[in-house]
Amino acid sequence: MTEQQGQHAHAHRFERGTDGPKVIVVGVDGSDSSLRAAAYAGGLARRQHALLAVVYVQPVLAAGAALGAPVAETTDEIAEDLITQIREAAERVKGIFDVRWEFHTFRGDPYNGLVKAADELKADAVVVGASEQAGHRIIGSVAVRLVKAGRWPVTVVP
Repeated sequence: MTEQQGQHAHAHRFERGTDGPKVIVVGVDGSDSSLRAAAYAGGLARRQHALLAVVYVQPVLAAGAALGAPVAETTDEIAEDLITQIREAAERVKGIFDVRWEFHTFRGDPYNGLVKAADELKADAVVVGASEQAGHRIIGSVAVRLVKAGRWPVTVVP
């Protein structure tokens, strides 16, 4: 084997554990499908030794819509509750599964919030739960819009 052939063979050698995603973003909103997506993404992150970035997108409502109720406080409570659920789940599997994870909140509608999160966190993959709302079959779910954006591999968990 010539020196050039040796370098060429070395350059294309498969390296176990270095070819997968480094950052996996998963969108959570407290729904059953989003929590299943988080569990699935956690397994991916563990197997790939990737960072799991758990993202909750807090809705931003028009001023008029928020007059009757403290909506911002409610969405903050949802975020805190999600953090608590994730921490408890992480503690239960500590020592069995080692997953590096972070929790992030972004404001906006779910699609644009996840796009912003994936961009800012330099996501290599995005995982979301399938929509549980019947209307999304007609107008398109967040998952379908993410897939159509074509910027990251997107996994939709039922």
